[in-house]
Amino acid sequence: MANDVITEKEKKFNILQNGAGEIMFLISMRLGGPENPRMVFDGINSILLYRSRESAVILENINPDAKVPLQAVNEVLVVELDGEEVAREYMVPLRTVKKAVSA
Repeated sequence: MANDVITEKEKKFNILQNGAGEIMFLISMRLGGPENPRMVFDGINSILLYRSRESAVILENINPDAKVPLQAVNEVLVVELDGEEVAREYMVPLRTVKKAVSA
């Protein structure tokens, strides 16, 4: 089985939280739309966004202040921006996992 997933590191992104505790990620637009997207948070400082079978985005250096709010939600809003314009937005399930292997 061929593995044709394109994984990119997001250079610049924002994480926002509203008064109701809902979380929104602002990232750059990618080619192709999301298909069954999902996020995995390592509980420390990295998130992997699976946009589709062909596209994944790594978000690193998550602000430590975002750790607890991220662990408190099961779903987030992802907004993809084309410059200053919203290209698309979609809800994504978020799962926090603990380190499975220790060095």
